[in-house]
Amino acid sequence: MRISIVTLIFILLFSCSAEKKTEDKEFLESLENNASASGVDEQLINSILNQIPSPLEISVILKHTGSVFNSAMLNSTDNASKYNTNFKKAINLGIYGTDLGYTNIFGQSQQGIKYITTIKSLANDLNIGQFFDVETIARLASNSKNLDSLLLITTQNFNSINHYLQSQGRDNLSVLLLTGGWLEAMQITCQTAAKKPTKELFDTIGEQKIILEQILLLFSFYENDANMASISEDLKLLKTAYEKVVINYTYKESTMEIVNGVAVIKDNSSTTIDITPDNVKEIQDLVNTIRNKIIN
Repeated sequence: MRISIVTLIFILLFSCSAEKKTEDKEFLESLENNASASGVDEQLINSILNQIPSPLEISVILKHTGSVFNSAMLNSTDNASKYNTNFKKAINLGIYGTDLGYTNIFGQSQQGIKYITTIKSLANDLNIGQFFDVETIARLASNSKNLDSLLLITTQNFNSINHYLQSQGRDNLSVLLLTGGWLEAMQITCQTAAKKPTKELFDTIGEQKIILEQILLLFSFYENDANMASISEDLKLLKTAYEKVVINYTYKESTMEIVNGVAVIKDNSSTTIDITPDNVKEIQDLVNTIRNKIIN
């Protein structure tokens, strides 16, 4: 599945934006000196970001496999006080966003409140808190029937955030938010698969081989940023592990079917993923190593 850029990070992070903040000078001064000088076209970056799947999708898969909520897999909100650079704040904002989505899917509203508060604080530190409405998120997140509305609002507002950061030459922050969210979804999925191995979870992990290649392409635009380069090197090790995973695509011509009186195009192509428990274990160990560097 492929959905909007915003949902990679977190279905619940940004909602109902306030009016756009105009103090661009203050925004720039609040950030570190690692500004992106890549000059990468916004549409090019978005075309890659839009291919990345949502942690929310993965959380739904986890719940459907019968797994139970496990708070020990999440990044404690107590760690937030340690994040004293914008690099750390941005990438952990992505991680916390996935954790928030995970708690919501499993109906853990009390834990969710802690993550909402922490996310709001980090967003304020990055001067993007104006796009975040705690009361609206808490209200919509309290009822799973509101997820469609929340998705729409979230999509619109993160796209605004992404455009805002790129207009300030800070598109690297968008990439960090997305990467943090993806890594957290990966480690939660790997830990769950280790305890309750299923073909669905293994396939989900295997599919991330393609996503990782897209993420590394994004990081290649920021080779002069020391923090980005460090994460990129770790991700390249993960890519090496993924070389043992084989994805086979078989094309078959689409056909048309009539469903409830409506013509529907059926995709008859198929994808098979060859991934072993040993592959999953190696991927899990590397993901945990990368994540531990980020959250500690």
